[in-house]
Amino acid sequence: MKPFVLIIFWLPLMAMADIESRQFNNPERQAVYESLTNELRCLVCQNQTIADSNAELAGDLRRQVYEMLEQGRSRDEIVQFMTERYGDFVLYNPPFKTKTLLLWLGPLVFLLAGIGTAAWVLRRKKRDMATAIDPAQAEKLAAARRLLGTGDHP
Repeated sequence: MKPFVLIIFWLPLMAMADIESRQFNNPERQAVYESLTNELRCLVCQNQTIADSNAELAGDLRRQVYEMLEQGRSRDEIVQFMTERYGDFVLYNPPFKTKTLLLWLGPLVFLLAGIGTAAWVLRRKKRDMATAIDPAQAEKLAAARRLLGTGDHP
């Protein structure tokens, strides 16, 4: 029982151990730092920003952004440095250009391909069902349609 209690109290302390705080004297630099770390993608996690990731590379990238801001580099210079080093994939919202065309248009292409495939399958299934009715069923269906068309009103 005692090890279980120790683990319960130890886990929150371990979770807080990886939290790093970087503070600037200038609130504008602090805002730029937070903005950049929320716009740069963790290359290890790929679905997290470097602000959200606990990966070692994300920590290194946060440190690099901090140091560059401390050196007086602008936001654009930092973004340019990161994209030159890691490519446009490091940006959560990469620019629209020929290299990133697949990133922007890929989901649309897959959506249209899915819709086209679904339409093709449904059309084929409908055609196959129409030809699958045997003559006896077709006669009954025609009789039912005649009754429904005329109705049973005098």
